Amino acid sequence: MAEQIILKTAEEIELIRNSSLLVGKTLGELKKHIQPGVSTLHLDQIAETFIRDHGGVPAFKDYNASFADYPFPGSLCTSVNEQVVHGIPSDKVILQNGDLISIDCGVLMNGYFGDSAYTFAVGEVSSKKLRLMQVTKESLYKGIEMVVAGNRIGDISYAVQKHAERFGYSVVREMVGHGLGVSLHEAPEVPNHGKKRSGPVLVNGMVIAIEPMINMGKRFIKVGNDGWTVMSTDRQPSAHYEHSVAIVNGQPEILSTFAYIEN
Repeated sequence: MAEQIILKTAEEIELIRNSSLLVGKTLGELKKHIQPGVSTLHLDQIAETFIRDHGGVPAFKDYNASFADYPFPGSLCTSVNEQVVHGIPSDKVILQNGDLISIDCGVLMNGYFGDSAYTFAVGEVSSKKLRLMQVTKESLYKGIEMVVAGNRIGDISYAVQKHAERFGYSVVREMVGHGLGVSLHEAPEVPNHGKKRSGPVLVNGMVIAIEPMINMGKRFIKVGNDGWTVMSTDRQPSAHYEHSVAIVNGQPEILSTFAYIEN
């Protein structure tokens, strides 16, 4: 039996927006510190302090997932180069010039979650990596264009997949987006691949996190020895962008923001 999709009131959407805004501000703060020689643990400590100082709680810290043997230890998921998602912050992972780092951040504030992710270039990166970043972010917005009442989840999935594959990249299939609200992960699942006109119908009040994870090489992944970190099996780089989006008056309304990163 499919899990029920919980529709949100206008007031609840505003609470999710406020949490997502703090996520965006946190990612913007992190950008100031992303440079060669910095550890992912240092970034994690900056994020946790920033979130708590602004009235939130890190959503990922001590998060229990059914597939893992122990709760997630960090406030951020910090995934470097071939790591796709769920990278654990560590003082042993030191950023190098030319790296990509995908940072996924979640916040709980006033009872509602916000969630967003962004891939950052460390120093000077190759044109191939910059292209991967650009196309992955474009695929996110292609998906968001489909978040219209009367469309289906599969229309989002198809748009993401079509754009990424058009440029020769591959879509990670095992990891998906999700609903968002009083829980970090709610129904429905939002795959990054699929068929048009398939899946649940989109209606006003739905809030979903859309998060393309796109590999430069093949789509296949494996989980590292830590039980959390997901990486590409061919060790080719991966990129990851995520926005939390509500359907308001039949149209997509992005609740998270990249403005603090990009301005």
